[in-house]
Amino acid sequence: MNNIFTNWFSGFLRGRRATLLFGRRALLETVAGQGRGEAIPDHLSRDLLKAASDDMAAALLRFDSHDDGLSAPEAADRLQRFGPNEVEHEKPLPWWLHLWHCYKNPFNLLLTVLAVVSYLTEDIKATIVIGTMVALSTIIRFVQEGRSNRAAERLKAMVSNTATVIRRDIGTEAAEVAEKYFDAHLHTRRPPKRFETPIRELVPGDHVVLSAGDMIPADCRVITARDLFVAQAAMTGESLPVEKFADRRGSAEGPLEQSNLLFMGTNVVSGSATALVVATGNQTYFGTLAVRVTSSDRAPTAFQAGVNSVSWLLIRFALVMVPIVLLVNGFTKGNWTEAFLFALAVAVGLTPEMLPMIVTSTLAKGAVLLSRKKVIVKRLDAIQNFGAMDVLCTDKTGTLTQDKIALERHTDVLGAPSDEVLKFAFLNSHYQTGLKNLLDRAVLEHVELQTELKLEQDYRKIDEIPFDFERRRMSVVVSERDDHHELICKGAVEEMLAVCTCVRMESDSGSQEVPMDAAMLARVKEVTHALNEDGLRVVAVAMKELPASQNTYSVADEAGLTLIGYVAFLDPPKESAAPALKALAEHGVAVKVLTGDNELVTARVCAQVGLAADTVLLGPQVERMNDAALAHAVEVHQVFAKLTPLHKERIVRSLRANGHIVGFMGDGINDAPALRAADIGVSVDSAVDIAKEAADIILLEKSLMVLEEGVIEGRKTFSNMLKYIRMTASSNFGNVFSVLIASAFLPFLPMLPLQLLVQNLLYDISQIAIPFDNVDEELVKKPLKWNPADIGRFMVFFGPLSSVFDITTFALMWWVFKANTEAAQSLFQSGWFVVGLLTQTLIVHMIRTPKLPFIESRAAAPLMIMTLLIMAAGIFLPMGPLAEYFKLQALPLSYFPYLIAILAGYTVLTTAMKRIYIRKFGWQ
Repeated sequence: MNNIFTNWFSGFLRGRRATLLFGRRALLETVAGQGRGEAIPDHLSRDLLKAASDDMAAALLRFDSHDDGLSAPEAADRLQRFGPNEVEHEKPLPWWLHLWHCYKNPFNLLLTVLAVVSYLTEDIKATIVIGTMVALSTIIRFVQEGRSNRAAERLKAMVSNTATVIRRDIGTEAAEVAEKYFDAHLHTRRPPKRFETPIRELVPGDHVVLSAGDMIPADCRVITARDLFVAQAAMTGESLPVEKFADRRGSAEGPLEQSNLLFMGTNVVSGSATALVVATGNQTYFGTLAVRVTSSDRAPTAFQAGVNSVSWLLIRFALVMVPIVLLVNGFTKGNWTEAFLFALAVAVGLTPEMLPMIVTSTLAKGAVLLSRKKVIVKRLDAIQNFGAMDVLCTDKTGTLTQDKIALERHTDVLGAPSDEVLKFAFLNSHYQTGLKNLLDRAVLEHVELQTELKLEQDYRKIDEIPFDFERRRMSVVVSERDDHHELICKGAVEEMLAVCTCVRMESDSGSQEVPMDAAMLARVKEVTHALNEDGLRVVAVAMKELPASQNTYSVADEAGLTLIGYVAFLDPPKESAAPALKALAEHGVAVKVLTGDNELVTARVCAQVGLAADTVLLGPQVERMNDAALAHAVEVHQVFAKLTPLHKERIVRSLRANGHIVGFMGDGINDAPALRAADIGVSVDSAVDIAKEAADIILLEKSLMVLEEGVIEGRKTFSNMLKYIRMTASSNFGNVFSVLIASAFLPFLPMLPLQLLVQNLLYDISQIAIPFDNVDEELVKKPLKWNPADIGRFMVFFGPLSSVFDITTFALMWWVFKANTEAAQSLFQSGWFVVGLLTQTLIVHMIRTPKLPFIESRAAAPLMIMTLLIMAAGIFLPMGPLAEYFKLQALPLSYFPYLIAILAGYTVLTTAMKRIYIRKFGWQ
């Protein structure tokens, strides 16, 4: 039965479709678990192997494509035939099925059984009341989830992934005729155009352009590749990237082992390629597996497990107490039928039937509010982790800095200004086809060099050696006037020095190349160190001339280079960075900077934004540490530099192992492993595909200030959920305790089953407004962690308080108002009905805040209005025309001064006990 609760909470916390906005991450995790042994349909395996074995001409013919891709009309026609490029995911439910899912939780099922029992025992009024409670819980949840689903669709549209597609420039019949004429008479074709197309609109036969950081958008056959490495861990479980080629290599038999096939759901680690789309959507390898695993439930999160534990606590409590109530009333009153119905009513009272609605409503409302703060929630239950986060790991560039890098200097090897260095850097950035970063864009802003260098006339690109995170450099090979080839390389200083054997020295008589000896190496490091200390990020530029006979180049050719000089960039800190870091610290979130950048630049930027960077832990040091040493190091250091992707992931895992709730904010390819490893991954809409796929939260603005606002909203959402859970647990405990005492000593039932059911129904209605309540600033100052053990302690501590005033009410009705006979039992029951309902309704105001209720902290207007309405209804029922229907009796006016005194005493005692509880256990 425990699995029933786990599955149920996994279902309702996902909010059905609302939490599957970006279901691919869940699918990636599930598929990764399948390993190599997962079977796929034979026809799919055959089709993939045929695509791999065909030569390129045959492959284009098989998919009715062309050398220059599809035309727009062809793509539109295929989109109609093949459907969108989307894998199987949880589709919108028809309204009637959604309504059924909203109904079928364990609490509603239990209430339904109780309603049926009431009907069979001819207690029609109880049946109506219980049915109303079930309908209320189901319909409110149905309406709230419907709203959240519609909001989720709007949020989904705000974060989209695209692919670069090569399309033939043919749009109309006239254009096609012109294209054919152009081809026939001039013996050439106009170059195809590249378009950014939504991934869902890709079709078989499309040509896509891939570079480092891209998700593979469909199953593809490689057309061209330049040092292409693809991470296939999601498919094969292999952690190391696999190199892919345009031709088929090796004798592997399975589709996943083919060297020229790419699969949806994997990602490009480094290099570039063009590829032919051979399958989309559910026809892909990924899609075929997705169909099988869509219905699989993810393991429950800490929050889900916590809610499960509270539910089981209440149900176990009911399973123990209800039989006791039945036996006590049966033996003392002698009427077992009446005792049975009363025990049923107690069981209903102990059932937190509003829990699913409260949790769903609160999470959905939190997601919508966060979206207004430019924070998109991909998984609703991630909000809890957002509020619980106490460590945020973030990159430096674009988060602490303005992400508007400017080229500050271009110097020779000794630091003197040099235009030649800028020209070589411009050639490198201009001709690279991989992922152009901010440094490249800053160099390319010098557009005047395009004319000065006569690029179209004097230069022709020969080849490219793309960037990767191991080499941390990239090269292009150009032909200058078809006379010779120039390999121009730029990258991180240390990695560049490793492949340079000479340096170019400028003098009045011209330039000369001198060997890179120890003395020269020391001078070079001194110059670059000085630039770093000025807060500049330094990129080294080197080159070598080669004969024009070679046409293809590889990493092995990056050797024996001549260092030309450096281009230095400035990325000033954001004005909002220092206030945001201070605000996060005030709210209990420690910020740690994890970057692959140089430690000197990182330390300078951190110091400018007020982040202590006296000691910086470097990637090589992390590499040498064992787990125990790293566990200590991550606590004492705030800044980590020169990290690889695996270093970042290891640091995040170490922080989690130390008991922290860790958030990781990143937007690059190298951030994806850490995003997956964190409790909550945060990325931005402008991030590379793989980073957005791995994240739980997407920011529409890359700012720590936005993140700080999101953290606060997440804590408010969690705090409101905690109010209901605490209140339900403590109130139910106190009520049953009172019932047991009254049942043991009274000659009649302390309240009729129907009255108990109506009281519970009114109480439930009063709680509908909890998701809209205010939260004290003090309650969002620190991370809110889920602590199921605290719920039980809270229940035992506050539950009996209401029983004190219930017993006072018993004494009042028995001795003061002489309701001590069976003939006067309706007066007794009416008196306790009013006190019980009003104290239950007031309890939320007592425990919603550690402050003085109504004075130092007031609830939001919706909760105040609902409280007043229900309290008025509670008094009206015995005093109004419906009293006889519910077997209640009008209370004498002399009762109400006692009522006010009881409520005041309850408020004072609860507040006093709350102070004691806070001193002893704190208040979360």
